[in-house]
Amino acid sequence: MTNIQKTDTQTIFRKDDTLEVTIEDIGQDGEGIGHVGGYTLFVKDAVIGDTVTAKIMKAKKNYAFARLLEVTKPSPFRVAPRCEIARQCGGCQIQALRYDKQLEFKQNKVRNDLIRIGGFPQEEVTKVLHPIVGMEDPFRYRNKAQMPVGHRDEEPIAGFYAARTHVIVPVSECYIGAEENQKIVAEILAWMRTYRVPSYDEATGEGLIRHILIRSGIYSGQIMVCIVANGEKLPHEQELVEMLSVLPGMTSISISTNTQKTNVIMGRKIRTLWGTDTIEDSLHVFDVEYVNKNSEAMDNGETARFIPSGLDALRFNISPLSFYQVNPKQTEKLYSIVLHYANLSGKETVWDLYCGVGTISLFLARFAKEVYGVEVVPEAIRDAKKNAERNGITNTLFQVGKVEEVLPDYVRRKAEAQSHNNAPVDVVVVDPPRKGCDEKCLQTILEVKPRRMIYVSCDPATLSRDLKILVAGGYRIRDVQPLDQFGHNIHVECVVLMSRVEGK
Repeated sequence: MTNIQKTDTQTIFRKDDTLEVTIEDIGQDGEGIGHVGGYTLFVKDAVIGDTVTAKIMKAKKNYAFARLLEVTKPSPFRVAPRCEIARQCGGCQIQALRYDKQLEFKQNKVRNDLIRIGGFPQEEVTKVLHPIVGMEDPFRYRNKAQMPVGHRDEEPIAGFYAARTHVIVPVSECYIGAEENQKIVAEILAWMRTYRVPSYDEATGEGLIRHILIRSGIYSGQIMVCIVANGEKLPHEQELVEMLSVLPGMTSISISTNTQKTNVIMGRKIRTLWGTDTIEDSLHVFDVEYVNKNSEAMDNGETARFIPSGLDALRFNISPLSFYQVNPKQTEKLYSIVLHYANLSGKETVWDLYCGVGTISLFLARFAKEVYGVEVVPEAIRDAKKNAERNGITNTLFQVGKVEEVLPDYVRRKAEAQSHNNAPVDVVVVDPPRKGCDEKCLQTILEVKPRRMIYVSCDPATLSRDLKILVAGGYRIRDVQPLDQFGHNIHVECVVLMSRVEGK
């Protein structure tokens, strides 16, 4: 160690100091956390239980970020990543951690955020928090890949951006993606080399090929390829089609035009080069039992209703611009838990806020009286209506708009028609983006006062912040069910059941 200073309470280190540290925890971005002399170190690529040598790259008063130089004593939980470039790529931040320990980390992340950010007492969190639902196999689960295209030594490359950069790490095979992606990307790069098709240059705004989008139907076996280009036409389009269309499962080949200097990947204009405009896939309903049978799961002594097995799968058309969950196997579990928590008898009015293309809405509609879906993206609402029609579901109404405008208007009209002030909404479901619910959305829900609320979240931190507001507004947390949607990644999904506290 060099340049060490001591205070009354801790040792202070500086940039370029090298030291040995034992990793005790994992941070919010997947980095290992250790302490030396009261000083906290964040070490990327280190896992819990490792003893490592690390070099400080950025030093603050109480903590520093350090680069892993050597694992001097491997953790008993460390495993060899299946991917050779996992460390450079950074997409699978914790692939070197044994999968059961990944689940343990995610469980603790949910618990700690509920306590630290939500301010909920530890004993209450312990009562409502169920064990995380993991995957049978945390590889080959993604049905979507978006790969930036660039060049190196005048050769086209495709891969993923290294963490916090726009430097492309070439990837020959991604083990969390579909196996067929490797062949598809190889064919596109070969086409670019053969016909000297230039890749896009972010710095100059010149060049043509920006990204490769691949989507797969895990049940249908159908494959979609969309080339994102800095133009409306590709040179030698027919030759590209001939190379890709013969691949097993290929169903749709298209071009997305994006001529803007932007970090947004997809352009709004899509032109189909070959095949259909969309591919199809399906989602199935599973029977779900409550994990914690001792908890008071339902209001007023209700018991969970049985969800029949053997229901027809819901079918969805997926376009290049469609939002569709990237891990369908876990999504089926997730939505089945949502359906179970909704506890529908066929008489309820349900609102699905941030409804997207209507996947959750359609899961609920076969058990509810009526389901209303709200979303600000017009294309998503068009897809939702088509999906309802495709599945023969007629008791859904999808609307473009903001929650704080659409929902109060509905409640007001219903109240006037029925001459009473009780809000005619039984269940509200929210599935917001990572940033959580808009503040106006939360206030609208509190004003409407649904009997039950189900919050689907992909970020325990923003979830905990929003739950704190909802509980202060008169709701009680009944169940929190974490679920692993993204193996080897730090993110964790949660489904939370809440019910209104009468008289509050």
